[in-house]
Amino acid sequence: MYDYLRDPDDIYKKSFSIVQAETDFSDISPDIETIITRIIHSCGMPEIMEDLDFHPDIAAACRKALLQKKPILCDCEMVRHGIIRRFLPDDVDVLCTLQDDTVPERAKSIGNTRSAAAVELWQDRLEGAIAVFGNAPTALFHLLELLEAGAPRPAAIIGFPVGFVGAAESKQALIDSNLGIPFITVKGRRGGSAMAAAALNGAASLLRKEA
Repeated sequence: MYDYLRDPDDIYKKSFSIVQAETDFSDISPDIETIITRIIHSCGMPEIMEDLDFHPDIAAACRKALLQKKPILCDCEMVRHGIIRRFLPDDVDVLCTLQDDTVPERAKSIGNTRSAAAVELWQDRLEGAIAVFGNAPTALFHLLELLEAGAPRPAAIIGFPVGFVGAAESKQALIDSNLGIPFITVKGRRGGSAMAAAALNGAASLLRKEA
């Protein structure tokens, strides 16, 4: 028999205590600390704290959107499936449009990826929503393009595209944008669906603390 923790509550408590011990949260608000703790827990890298960038209103913006039962729009199914539904208020939709039948033809018509084309299908639900990216840099780039062209504005953007082509650049574009939309992201190549879903789960868990 191996000697390891088996109780899930104990595992969570110990994991979060290790994050607390190994991360400097001295200049971070408690709400954003909750979100960042979830992100670090999802990747096992306290050092990623140095590369996180965020708007100071990101936690409040996500909380408001969830309480208003605005949708959560995901760039891929892995993000959608990583979101903990029990943390969400009833009737909050978690959507991914990547598998919509119109996406392949739409991608051809706009000369972009399927992930970018799927974002175009968000526009009728984008106002006040939370946009969550854990995979495709082109999806985040295209949302920024749509917003700069006057598309409805989401309440918050959780931007964690991952990879070697466009990931760092898309996230830097988010940081540098003048849209004034609260966001959280990680600079560089790192990212991914687990981190993106964890950021949303962290924000949603704040509602449970208030209940």
